[in-house]
Order: sequence, then C-alpha cells, then structure tokens
Amino acid sequence: MPEWTKLIGVVIIVAGLALKLRTTLVVAAAALATGLVSGLPLFSRAGQEGVVDMLGRGFADNRLMTLFLITLPAIGLAERYGLQEQSAKLILKFRAATVGRLLIVYQLFRVLHGMMGIRLNGHPIFVRPLIFPMSAGALPAVSAGELERIKAANSASENYGNFYGQNLSPVQPGVLLVYGVLTGLGSPVSVWSLVFYATPIAALSVVLGAIQFHLLDRRLQGEDAK
Repeated sequence: MPEWTKLIGVVIIVAGLALKLRTTLVVAAAALATGLVSGLPLFSRAGQEGVVDMLGRGFADNRLMTLFLITLPAIGLAERYGLQEQSAKLILKFRAATVGRLLIVYQLFRVLHGMMGIRLNGHPIFVRPLIFPMSAGALPAVSAGELERIKAANSASENYGNFYGQNLSPVQPGVLLVYGVLTGLGSPVSVWSLVFYATPIAALSVVLGAIQFHLLDRRLQGEDAK
C-alpha cells in the first residue's frame, strides 16, 4: 500500500470529531485502522504484537490516569444527600465572601497541592460538587448568564492552579519530563532549577487570576445592581 494510506487515522479523527462522535470510539477506530493499514496483525502472533494488544498494553501502562473514576461513586452519593446545598449554605455565612474571592482562594489551594506533589482531578473532585455550588451560593440571585460566567471562572481557577502549581514540585511528571528531555539533549540541568524558573510564572498566574476574578466580582455586582 502507498505510504500516505497510513494517514487514514488522522482522517478518521478529524471526521469523527467534526461529526461529534464519541471521542474514545473515534480514537480507537483510528488506531485500529492505522495499525491494519500499516501491516500489523489485529492480534499478536509469533514475533509480532497485534494492534488490539498494543491498545490494551497502552491502557494498562497508563491506568493511573483513570483512578479518578474511583471517586465518582463517592461524589455521586455526596451530591445525592445534599452536598451542593450544604456548601451553598456554608458560603452564605461569610459576609465577605464573593465569587471572585472564593476562586482566588481556591486557585491558591490548588497551587499548594502542586507544590506538595499531589495530583488531583480537581474538576470532578472539587469544582463540580463543592466550589461551583459555593460560587453560585455567594450571590443572592443568579441569572442564566451569570451562572455561565461563574462556571467558566470556576474552570479557569482550577486550570490555573493545577497547571502552574504542578511545576513547583520536583516530583511532578511535567517537571520530570522536561528534565529528561533536556538531559537527553545534553543540557546540564537539575529539577530544582526547573522549579526555580517556574516559580515566577506560577506567581504571575496567581496575580493575573486575582485580577480576572476581581473584575468578575465587579461585573456580577454591576449586573445585580441593575
């Protein structure tokens, strides 16, 4: 077969995403098609690993990525018995609490997790069941437009804190990956030097996040005053 036929996986992914099909099925179909077109067997045989076996090995080698699924039943039960309502009531007890202030504190909280080398899936564990209900509860009345802005700000707070905070620990995979690549290219670096240079960027992300969430507070207060 011509070499260009091995790009069929790219075509399948683009078409699948354009048609809004399930991402997992699209990627799996692309992998199977690419492997078969490249001449690989479907299942392993003497001296050659099959496409299905490759996919299974890849999933097993990266199974830690799916550990967050263990938390889903606990979160579901907590929500079923009023976790969101209680968290919203809790935030109303603090008169100084606003959406922006809460998100600034949460971003710092996630940065601290990164510094300690703790990796958490913040969106399903913290944002969805706790932080978002508390953010919405910080306002006496929330319109549909305000609710969407609060959702976006919640996601931004989690992403800022997680992405930049994880670069502040020498045991985080991102730092170790950069260290490994630079060392392999012959650049004498240490993991602590990478953390050192990442610290100003993390600090700047906190400052910019605080400005963004402060402006969000002003906007929400302005809309409530109308």
